[in-house]
Amino acid sequence: MKQKDVIIIGGGAAGFFAAINIAEQRPDFKVAILERGKEGLTKVKVSGGGRCNVTHAEFIPSELAQNYPRGEKELLGPFHKFMTGDTIEWFENRGVDLKIEDDGRMFPISNSSQTIIDCFLNEAGKHDVEINYNHSVKSIQNKSEQWYLETSQEVFCAKHLIIATGSNPKVWHMLEDLNHTISKPVPSLFTFNIKDNRIASIPGVVASNVEVKVLETNLWSEGPLLITHWGMSAPAILKLSAFGALELAKRDYKFDIEVNFIHKSYEDCLAELKTLKYDLARKTVFKFSQFELAKRLWHQLVLASEIESTSTWAELNKTQLEALANQLSKAIFHVDGKSTFKEEFVTAGGINLKEVNFKTFESKLHNNLYFAGEVLNIDALTGGFNFQNAWTSAYIVAKSVTK
Repeated sequence: MKQKDVIIIGGGAAGFFAAINIAEQRPDFKVAILERGKEGLTKVKVSGGGRCNVTHAEFIPSELAQNYPRGEKELLGPFHKFMTGDTIEWFENRGVDLKIEDDGRMFPISNSSQTIIDCFLNEAGKHDVEINYNHSVKSIQNKSEQWYLETSQEVFCAKHLIIATGSNPKVWHMLEDLNHTISKPVPSLFTFNIKDNRIASIPGVVASNVEVKVLETNLWSEGPLLITHWGMSAPAILKLSAFGALELAKRDYKFDIEVNFIHKSYEDCLAELKTLKYDLARKTVFKFSQFELAKRLWHQLVLASEIESTSTWAELNKTQLEALANQLSKAIFHVDGKSTFKEEFVTAGGINLKEVNFKTFESKLHNNLYFAGEVLNIDALTGGFNFQNAWTSAYIVAKSVTK
């Protein structure tokens, strides 16, 4: 049996971050990471297309917290203790400079996730963190204020146990045996599958500022929308998928959305179209895009309004103007399924947040049992927010364990 002071299950971002901070603050502690795979930090490696989206340039705790469909209220306090600025400083102090991109995402200047991986491995080595690969945990028991863990290779024992496994059903089942409640996992970040003639021939087209509603619900979002080979993506859709994760799962990912491509009401749109009918009377409707829409998208919406490609504005009748206003401001699309967003595997679900003390990230049911990262029922929008949750929770866990 291996005796340790702290055992961390999970060799991902939160696990390494917690281990390094604990070892730095308490050099006398024996800290071990148990990773079921042959290597750790695999999600770090693929994040941001291999560049690692470390965090997001949002420096106000209340604003940052709004990017978490599950966890917004719980993370507000922790973000006052450790957030974006602290993350930037932490990495800079260890030789990793970050840069801010136009959309607020932050990456290492090297543009390589390997920079973050090397930083973690170097710091872990420097502070004698023991990393055990190919150690799948078989059981977790608590006896006499000690945690006993049997892995596929040996048995470990420690006073402090940190769970940082992400969305791992096997570990969730073990935590259920310890009387913790698990919120059922469902996908949280996905694109919409849509087969529709209006968009079938125009993949790659972007509408820069749309509103999207899921009909028969209160779900809506706004932002850029990307038309893809399989349907729709980009922030307007991804935000909707994250905040609507539970509701859309109930509907088996079959539902209707209403898209406002021009961010104007139907009435305002129709009024502007009537003005265009006179101002552009001799011009061909199809030929000249309006409302700053991409030309290919404009073409499809015009044709969907049963307007001939040769028709002039003066030739449009009332029915055609109303049809075009509908297509521009409240077009209905049927969603039939979902697709994973790039390499981002984000899940809503995990440890019930009511069972965690968010001042310490310690279990309310068991002393010296802590949680960090996505093992909790916390998830975020794309853009570095899930990693910021990992850094914040792991840092506070480290502070709690070493106090």
